[in-house]
Amino acid sequence: MNRIRLTIRGIVLEADLFDTKTARAVFGVLPIEAAPEEWGDEFYFEIGVEMPLDETASTKVKVGDIGYWPPGNSLAIFFGPTPISRGEDPVPASEVNIVGRVVGDATILKRARGAGKIRIEAA
Repeated sequence: MNRIRLTIRGIVLEADLFDTKTARAVFGVLPIEAAPEEWGDEFYFEIGVEMPLDETASTKVKVGDIGYWPPGNSLAIFFGPTPISRGEDPVPASEVNIVGRVVGDATILKRARGAGKIRIEAA
């Protein structure tokens, strides 16, 4: 696993990237600064990595999961329900490769809505 740091609108969280091919590709392009898009309680942003779906691919994610979304070459950070959720769990627009997990309470990211920039770097 590789530890990373997420910084957005004054909030700093750490996360662990798993030991998968996609997660290693994500770690390899750090640091990343991007303008995050929002989809419900999900931030997502293009990261310049092109990977196919892998053995971790799923639409079943939990608050705090970090996924790689192949159609947008994007990283997604889930911190609550998305527009297609039927309960409290986030549901991505389509399958994502699960690449990591936020350490601690990811719901704090609700306070970062409208942020113009997110930074992800090795911790």
